[in-house]
Amino acid sequence: MAYDHTHVQDFFTTRAAGWDSRFPDDGPAYAAAVDVLGLGPGDTVVDAGCGTGRALPALRAAVGAGGTVVAADLTPAMLDRARLAGRQAYGSLLLADVTRLPLRTGSADAVFAAGLISHLPEPLQGLRELARVVRPGGRLALFHPVGRAALAARHGRDLADDDLRAESRLVPLLAEAGWHCTGYVDEDSRFLVPAVRTG
Repeated sequence: MAYDHTHVQDFFTTRAAGWDSRFPDDGPAYAAAVDVLGLGPGDTVVDAGCGTGRALPALRAAVGAGGTVVAADLTPAMLDRARLAGRQAYGSLLLADVTRLPLRTGSADAVFAAGLISHLPEPLQGLRELARVVRPGGRLALFHPVGRAALAARHGRDLADDDLRAESRLVPLLAEAGWHCTGYVDEDSRFLVPAVRTG
């Protein structure tokens, strides 16, 4: 089933030009989150919803010159900013809907997804698609450089009880989508949920 992602594209298109300058100090947090994937030389990793490609240097370093880094995003303006920043040197930039990735089943060793889960129109379907492209035993890292409470405060709102990223909601959702959650970190300085592909 195809979804209308116009609102997501509009949201990020208007923010693309200033995106990196708004968050200039996130590099170490991205690198630490990538480490959780346990990638090795020659591995294949997908950066799902890569935005301006801030994770790409760390992902390339993890898989080495012989590895494959595929960075997919729905918004052309974000990929344009990634190119302007020279990040195409670290991986292949792909204009694609992460709920329908043009990748073979089981072709990736891991998926990195920064800030993605809240923008999926159908989170279960989106997580199932990420599971489809990862081999059994492969890994997923759901990441945000700001925790749930800090992010809510940044936007001037209270943390909602029904927040999709709450542990009580997210862990069962991951399980239903084919992932076994192996940790849950929600601190002001980061949100990080690693999982392993089951089956």
